[in-house]
Amino acid sequence: MLRFDGKVAIVTGGGRGIGRAHALLLAERGAAVVVNDIGSDLEGHESDSGPANDVVAEITSSGGRAVASVEDVSLGSVAIVATAIDAFGHLDIVVNNAGINGRLPFEKNSFEYFQQHMAIHFYGTLGLIQAAWPYLIESGKGRIVNTISGTILGIANRTAYSAAKGAIWGFTNCLAVDGEPYGVKANCIGPAAGTRMSLAPDQDIPSVLANYGEQMPSELVAPVVAYLAHEDCEITGMTLSAGGGKVSRLAAGHTAGFADTALTPETVRDRLAEVLDPKTFQIEERVSVA
Repeated sequence: MLRFDGKVAIVTGGGRGIGRAHALLLAERGAAVVVNDIGSDLEGHESDSGPANDVVAEITSSGGRAVASVEDVSLGSVAIVATAIDAFGHLDIVVNNAGINGRLPFEKNSFEYFQQHMAIHFYGTLGLIQAAWPYLIESGKGRIVNTISGTILGIANRTAYSAAKGAIWGFTNCLAVDGEPYGVKANCIGPAAGTRMSLAPDQDIPSVLANYGEQMPSELVAPVVAYLAHEDCEITGMTLSAGGGKVSRLAAGHTAGFADTALTPETVRDRLAEVLDPKTFQIEERVSVA
């Protein structure tokens, strides 16, 4: 059994939904957990310490170790890490899960709307990793799990959300290279679960997804995150998608395409089928450390 005895983890957005499932499973397997959650609404407004404190109470009542953090991830990265160090003395695992999920057609997105998504998703992730980095190196087996989304491949009315998730994806792939000399592994999780965010009242849910919440519980994402957070995990710079018990890899790559030093626009047009041929697709692995 993969256990986390002696390990300390931070889980952002840990008060509800997917983050709550992560926190509970890590604690059940022996980790001391900082449950970070500002308790905001779906758009990142307001705050409520209740969700984080409730999860902490659930963990401690079962004999586990946990403390709450209600710092805003976009502003309080140093304080979140300090909570872990003050409470438990060290830090081994960071799970960046906190986020918002706006749903607006692109023409209705203000620049400030994009900034808000980047602040919470990308800069929140970046800031927490920067604050945690020295402790993850000191751990010798530091593990980072950042949350992205399959929406980076394209979805209606999610330009701000998907752009922020795409930034996290690229950041994590490079972070894996920078962390390799120190034994720090960085991967992404692409979760699919029926949560208050994915099943928001203002979202049009197709009838085929009427039972989405039952079919895709958060508890079937958490085991993948727990594996990626464990010291036995040797992969880095990868993205695992998880939902409803299915686990797969999301990856970038290239088709074989063609080469022509006399290239013209007409050549591209005429040979486009070769460029797009999915049968020749090969995954592009991260650049190794020199």
